[in-house]
Amino acid sequence: MKTVLITGSSSGIGLGIAREFAKTKQFNIIFNGLETNGPEIANEIGKEFGIGTMFSNANMLKPEELRKMVDDGIAKFGKIDVLVNNAGIQHVSAIEDFPEEKWNAIIAINLTSAFHLTKAVWKGMKERKFGRIINIASAHGLVASEFKSAYIASKHGIVGFTKTMALEGAPFNITANAICPGYVKTPLVEKQIVDQAKTHGIPESEVISKIMLYKQAVKEFVTVEILGQAAVLMASDGASTLTGVALPIDGGWNAQ
Repeated sequence: MKTVLITGSSSGIGLGIAREFAKTKQFNIIFNGLETNGPEIANEIGKEFGIGTMFSNANMLKPEELRKMVDDGIAKFGKIDVLVNNAGIQHVSAIEDFPEEKWNAIIAINLTSAFHLTKAVWKGMKERKFGRIINIASAHGLVASEFKSAYIASKHGIVGFTKTMALEGAPFNITANAICPGYVKTPLVEKQIVDQAKTHGIPESEVISKIMLYKQAVKEFVTVEILGQAAVLMASDGASTLTGVALPIDGGWNAQ
């Protein structure tokens, strides 16, 4: 059995990715998140698929907690083979009004936490000559939109960091790839639909078609299942030459 650590995996995209790993029955999973029922979520998936699980509520803003999560995972499962840096936050504001504390938090959670966790697992991966690092970036890691300066900067940053990892990891069979989703219908996005409908004074259906999916050729939300399946492929033994890739799964957004 291999072991995968997935940040932000007690809800949303991270939970969807965790379920796809669990379905293979080839991975123990280290769950992470701030949900109070995180341990129950991890235990239930472990029982459903007959795999080992653990849960950590390590805060992405606290490097010492991230290092402890890695140490605890290694203590329980012996090693960490796959790291999925998924945790992230968002804030929408014009540059001149963007709160500095929001900028700092977004960069820390979306980008800097991935550095700390990668550094923590890197030595063991090099020694074992195997490692798979998968960063959940965004379509906004490849293109920009207005009013999301910190998010765009963090996601472009994670794509660049991914490429550096790929180059440094290649001699040691460590691959690094980024998945760049378009809009995914998670509870967080559903809340944004309601908020934007109120803000713009339009029906929720128009928020989806005229704002969220406007730039996508395929007018459908990306599913967590397809993101998880892509991550499982990237984590596989046979994906040794799949590295340094920023893979858009965005309904054709980046085809424009």
